[in-house]
Amino acid sequence: MKHEIAGTPIRVVPASPDDVEGIEEVFYRTWLATYPNPELGITVDDVEERFKDRFLPERLARRRERIGDPTPGTSLFVAKEGDRVVGVCYVVVHLEKNQLQSIYVLPGYQGKGVGAALWHEAQKNLDASKDTIVQVATYNTSAIQFYERLGFVDTGKRWSDESFRMKSGAVIPELEMMRKAEPASP
Repeated sequence: MKHEIAGTPIRVVPASPDDVEGIEEVFYRTWLATYPNPELGITVDDVEERFKDRFLPERLARRRERIGDPTPGTSLFVAKEGDRVVGVCYVVVHLEKNQLQSIYVLPGYQGKGVGAALWHEAQKNLDASKDTIVQVATYNTSAIQFYERLGFVDTGKRWSDESFRMKSGAVIPELEMMRKAEPASP
């Protein structure tokens, strides 16, 4: 689907194996711009370490394979300006809920409707009868505000996931937000 975003044509399409390098770059650049936090001890070096292997051939091959043969219930979308990947959205339909696993948009494209366009497309692959959750870093206020604009509300649930432990030992604290299912029409 094509969207005109800030005067620039952006296409939101299902990801293909050829998009892997662009997806990795979006993750890396967005993490660098978002997650370093001096108060929590999360550094740029932590993010660099986390992404140091992003372009190893075997890692890229595994990612291409997963995109080419996705797990049932998962959908991965990319926003593209021309051939450049500028945003990524990954959603999962579970038995009891939907999960917005991630929306990442390159810093220069944030605030221009790219994330909303990705969400709009991703919603078409979710089960409208189920609530949708998303997990967000507690200090990522711009993402929290973005999700609030999409109809998500903070559930009050907080935790620190060990998979987000950084080289420095710091862990990104998270919160859960939920968007209630649309009521069924009579």
